[in-house]
Amino acid sequence: MGLYEKLRAEHGAVAPVLLHGELPAWLVLGHRENLDVARTPSRFSRDSRRWRDMQEGRVAPDHPLAPIAAWQPLCNFADGSEHERLRGAVTDSLSRFDRRGIRRRVTRFADQLIDGFSGTGQAELVAQFAEHLPMLTMTQLLGMPEENGPRLLAAARDMLQGTETALASNDYVVQTLRQLVDRKRATPGGDFASWLANHEAGLTDDEVMEHLRLVLIAAFTTTSNLIANTLRLVLTDQRFRANLAGGQMTLPEALEQVLWDEPPFTTILGRWATGDTELGGQQIKGGDILLLGLAAGNHDPAIRPDPSAPPTATARISPSAAGRTSAPARTSAGRSPTPASTFC
Repeated sequence: MGLYEKLRAEHGAVAPVLLHGELPAWLVLGHRENLDVARTPSRFSRDSRRWRDMQEGRVAPDHPLAPIAAWQPLCNFADGSEHERLRGAVTDSLSRFDRRGIRRRVTRFADQLIDGFSGTGQAELVAQFAEHLPMLTMTQLLGMPEENGPRLLAAARDMLQGTETALASNDYVVQTLRQLVDRKRATPGGDFASWLANHEAGLTDDEVMEHLRLVLIAAFTTTSNLIANTLRLVLTDQRFRANLAGGQMTLPEALEQVLWDEPPFTTILGRWATGDTELGGQQIKGGDILLLGLAAGNHDPAIRPDPSAPPTATARISPSAAGRTSAPARTSAGRSPTPASTFC
């Protein structure tokens, strides 16, 4: 947050930054500006093929951001009717799950993980619990064997951190999901992969695989980050813990507060300007890439003059939904992920 506020003080609601490889980008810090970018596809497209640096060959195929920035047949890279077709298939398939059945799975896996470390009297709660629980649950919901979980967990973490092995990790995830699509085409079941493969929208095998990857990675990263952030607050913030234990705050309210204070995705890559435009006092050129700064937007002084107070804006960035003027600062994208609905 200190970096975001420094950038806000120097540049206003939109700040110039650099991505890996000295690639210029705009980081959107303002609450209203984040909403403008997310809600105006005529000015800010989801289609990464508009990225000028990619068109001019400055984003190499082995770039660490390639797995999440290179165009793919996905709803989060599509606008208009194509976005509606792809997003509709995902939403319809997700809506078929029985939430009580999901709750039973989550409870069973949580008990297994806690039993694994409870006897030692200590635990590394991120590595031993927060990261494993979402991946174990998602592999089941997608229709995959439980034993796929640990290797997919390692690959997903590596891919999203933009390491030197990110492309290899992405290849493993893609190969595993292609095999899953082949199995579910041949033998459908009561799982997300089967429902998506047989949806009336008529998704191709590539479209099914890519959306399985999207949902798997987005659900894993956002949920594990939310669990970790919530546990940290419960264990270290006495006031937060007292409000929750004493009934002044319900569990849904506690999660809502955590989502606002520390969104599971701090920054989302991205949107691409469809033409020259102005945003937050900055002159954006056609083909520029914009990063949605969810964490910075949630702490915008325009809606939270007191950072410790809840947001006051009536129109919120849903935590589950969202030419330089001076020397650029440096940041990273994709490291701390986002809710599927905002990402899609």
